[in-house]
Amino acid sequence: MTKLSLISASLLLGTAAIAAPLAAKEGMFTPDQLQDISAELEEAGLEIDPEALADLTAFPMGAVVSLGGCSASFVSPQGLVVTNHHCARGSVQYNSTAESNYLVDGFLADGLGGELPAAPGSRIYVTTEVTDVTDRMRAGTEDLAPIDRYAVIEQRSKDITAECEQDAGFRCQVASFYGGAQYKLVTRLEVRDVRLVYAPADSIGKYGGDIDNWQWPRHTGDFAFYRAYVAPDGSAADFSEDNVPYAPEHHLKVSAAGLDDGDFVMAAGYPGSTSRYTLMAEVENTFNWTYPTFEGLLNDWIDTIEAAAPDGSDARVKYESRLAGLNNFEKNLRGQIEGARRVGLVERRASREAELAAWIAADASRSGYGEAIAALTELSEESAQAARTNFWYGNASRPALFSAARRLYRLSKERELPDAEREPRYQERDMTFFRQGLQALDRRFDPAVDKAEWMLFLTGYIAQPMAERVPAFDAAVGLSEGTTADDLPALLERFYTGTALGSAENRLALMEAAPADLEASEDPFMQLAVAMYDYGRELEEQSEERSGRSLALRPAYMEAITAWQREEGRLTYPDANSTLRVTFGSVLGGSPRDGMAYLPFTTLEGITDKDTGEDPFNSPQALLDRIAERDYGDYALESIGSVPVNFLTDLDSTGGNSGSATLNSRAELVGLLFDGTFESVNSDWDFDPRTTRTIHVDTRYMLWVMDKVDGADALIEEMDIVR
Repeated sequence: MTKLSLISASLLLGTAAIAAPLAAKEGMFTPDQLQDISAELEEAGLEIDPEALADLTAFPMGAVVSLGGCSASFVSPQGLVVTNHHCARGSVQYNSTAESNYLVDGFLADGLGGELPAAPGSRIYVTTEVTDVTDRMRAGTEDLAPIDRYAVIEQRSKDITAECEQDAGFRCQVASFYGGAQYKLVTRLEVRDVRLVYAPADSIGKYGGDIDNWQWPRHTGDFAFYRAYVAPDGSAADFSEDNVPYAPEHHLKVSAAGLDDGDFVMAAGYPGSTSRYTLMAEVENTFNWTYPTFEGLLNDWIDTIEAAAPDGSDARVKYESRLAGLNNFEKNLRGQIEGARRVGLVERRASREAELAAWIAADASRSGYGEAIAALTELSEESAQAARTNFWYGNASRPALFSAARRLYRLSKERELPDAEREPRYQERDMTFFRQGLQALDRRFDPAVDKAEWMLFLTGYIAQPMAERVPAFDAAVGLSEGTTADDLPALLERFYTGTALGSAENRLALMEAAPADLEASEDPFMQLAVAMYDYGRELEEQSEERSGRSLALRPAYMEAITAWQREEGRLTYPDANSTLRVTFGSVLGGSPRDGMAYLPFTTLEGITDKDTGEDPFNSPQALLDRIAERDYGDYALESIGSVPVNFLTDLDSTGGNSGSATLNSRAELVGLLFDGTFESVNSDWDFDPRTTRTIHVDTRYMLWVMDKVDGADALIEEMDIVR
């Protein structure tokens, strides 16, 4: 194993001899990999120097930012940021009430003074540097016991992060690549004062709703604007009336000329995670058990919220974002399951593993790879079993106030340790997020809805065999072998009538509490949190031990993949991990199934065709009037005879790519990536060039709505529009 680990640097970093990406259009490449495929980028149509894309502080990468879950980009010298409507929708919801509902009416600030604070915890992260720290992270860990290996890696990550964050205003991250074979320190400027500037109404930004989600043709104006603010001296600062707009070093020009069918296109953003290199055991557990089980639960969960929070109620406003996320997740899972069946994912993964095994067997010096993969397969099966066992308890632990109580009690325990030794999320660097999370709960919590959700989860939990239940939890909640769903309302009533955690003021006051203070609390949710602390730590330790074993085995597996593909002239890009990636391809329709054809663009007239006047096909009358008048302005695409609304590409993307800057050959903004087709959802696990298509909102539609419908003229003037 030691010998294998020594070759990782040459395999993972020395890729200059690689001839081509793994497959046409496949690959979420790290910026430093682009120089290795510069010929392919230029052949595809890129007009700027490919090496310029590798410089994160230069144009255009310096304009691309992360929102910590979505991607975005600067589009003006005054810190104006464009992202997807669904990425900013939480902030729209946070500022909405039943009386002043910006979800329904949209929001456009009346100048800088009218911009609203984004939801608590909102951030804009500007990547300024990426440094390889592999040697420091991995040195001397080969012979450690699994739990010790995990502890050493985690502590080194915290130490490196702390050193990086000595410069105030930066948020740093040690990111793992290739299963822990490589580590990079990502340095990011953290903009903490984020304000909502403009978001069209849901009837534009969420047009088609859950019905059209993951579908083509699509007609969604999925765009919104934030602005980044800093202190007058340019340093990162919390919200203050004295703050000024941030002046980015680079911003993107916005194209009003756009693209046409077949044109080169690329996207730069922060994709969350993919599972392209998982082993068969992980694939089989996920698609045979986890996804089907969760899909059924999600449907019941959605129904439960809708019943407990009727349309038009303040509770529904509070839970709109959660409902949107759950509906999106449910449809995603259906697409994953169907896609895996359609492309034969299990069979394809089995075939790849057989080919890799044959390559390993062809050379005796590679035998260590085979041993590592065999051990990793056993570990994968063990992890899958643990996930199945803990599934229902994990869901039964979801109530919002129980979660808050657990975090507060854990914080009290962690505060007894030196800051450097605390678990991630409980260090001083995390306290602003911690506090804002406790504050934001008020705008996203309703006791009646929360109780209804908890009853749903507990109904699933008590249906499991007693051997798979948790005695400490049963005792603390008051569950027995004979408890039925009919008994749950009475059992749970004491938690909601007896708690003081429904108040943000009370929650925040407990951040400084000592463990003994919380252990003496009579609050039922806090009592439950204290009762479950030891069991929670036991689960964590088991997970950490498995992670420690994985840190020894998975790098060897990825080294084998990399060496095998390198011999075949293919570049091994790492799985997505929320770091900056670039993917490229072209505007392209498709035929995902027999007899089905996707055109590359949708038009304004398609909105009218769909419109029923009822949610989610209820466009504003002003928009429908402009379409009827064929008032296209300067935004029409001649080849389709209308303003393009959304377009398709063959780009490789996943969650977290939402809001990614879609760029033309000159790195001008031509769209925002916001979705994929139903047939391509499964690309998280396996890229299929025939079915994988990504959906983007066209900047011409974005500008048309701003110009013709919402009167956002000042923002258009502020941006650098290229015609």
